[in-house]
Amino acid sequence: MSEQQVLTSINGAIGTITLNRPDALNAITPTMLGDLNDALDQMTAEGVAVVVLTGAGRAFSAGVDLKALGDRELTGGSVGDILDLPARAATAKLADGGFVSIAKVNGFCFTGALELALACDLMVCADEAKMADTHAKFGLRPTWGLSARLPAAVGAAKARELSFTARTFTGTEAAEMGMACRSAAGEELDVIVDEMAAQIVANSVDSLRAYKDLYRSDAEASVGAGLAYEAATSYDIADTGERLAGFRS
Repeated sequence: MSEQQVLTSINGAIGTITLNRPDALNAITPTMLGDLNDALDQMTAEGVAVVVLTGAGRAFSAGVDLKALGDRELTGGSVGDILDLPARAATAKLADGGFVSIAKVNGFCFTGALELALACDLMVCADEAKMADTHAKFGLRPTWGLSARLPAAVGAAKARELSFTARTFTGTEAAEMGMACRSAAGEELDVIVDEMAAQIVANSVDSLRAYKDLYRSDAEASVGAGLAYEAATSYDIADTGERLAGFRS
């Protein structure tokens, strides 16, 4: 029997969703995204107030598992609907669901995984976590919301720098630039997030949901339009296959 790619647990009003392919650095597959959506639906049905999204082992997630795409041709720098549709559904649930979502970035967090983390209400990172938007490095373009959410989180100039260079940055840097609300030494991360979740659930659930709606409304003019444009616009990117050849074999 194959290992579950997503694990869930609920402790009172706090739910935890763990991406669970540690031997592959929790690389994202269509199955994982389907399971993630099911897990988020479960959290909604259970009425939890806080959902923590994290990864098993030493990674939050290394990003899309390109081998899971098989022989599909990637056109226009997009990974295709097999991943895009469930990923957009999951990011929408993380961003707009009736719970506060926290991305606990415990290690590597690249590209598509960064898009998942950015969709959460809060991000808390291990100081030593390694993070990057590497779409351009591999002839890809963001399709899960990064082009709208990254500049909203860090400002347009910093977002352009991170995306154009595809450089790796640390969890400490993520907090310094405002992407994460805080960072902590890796061995302290669980305690920090547990304490934060406990502080949140001590408050009025109805107030938390009101805040989520108010913050969503405030951001909708820019982020909402950006998400729609990102999803609807295609590009001619000629070197995707060449840049990814070594990662799909």
